[in-house]
Amino acid sequence: MLWVKAFHIVFIASWFAGLFYLPRIFVNLAMVPPGSVAERERLLLMARKLLRFTTLLALPATGLGLWLWLGYGIGLRGPGNGWMHAKLALVLLIIGYHHACARLLQRLADGRSQRSHVWFRWFNELPVLLLLAVVLLVVLKPF
Repeated sequence: MLWVKAFHIVFIASWFAGLFYLPRIFVNLAMVPPGSVAERERLLLMARKLLRFTTLLALPATGLGLWLWLGYGIGLRGPGNGWMHAKLALVLLIIGYHHACARLLQRLADGRSQRSHVWFRWFNELPVLLLLAVVLLVVLKPF
């Protein structure tokens, strides 16, 4: 079980590294001046590659988490496991955030995004808050 936990943590950390940086590329894309085609295409290429890599990291992170939850029964049995329900809800929000990044990238690539660089800066803070909440739930198990 410790091997599964260790790899789960590594893949989660790697997945979040991508979720921290991808919206930062969106900030830069939102700031590209009109007519800077080469800069825009370079940033779009970086974002696409990072999204692909981040998605590949999310899959084992999620799979190993399911293995821990269902295979070993972590947070599944006994009283005082409300923290796990809250954590799973946050995991669904994180997956939703990842999906939102993919949708935003598509809108940016198509030139349909009306979001400002300030909006993307705020959007970029969400995974930090989500990770903080998950870590506090897992470590403190408050309920």
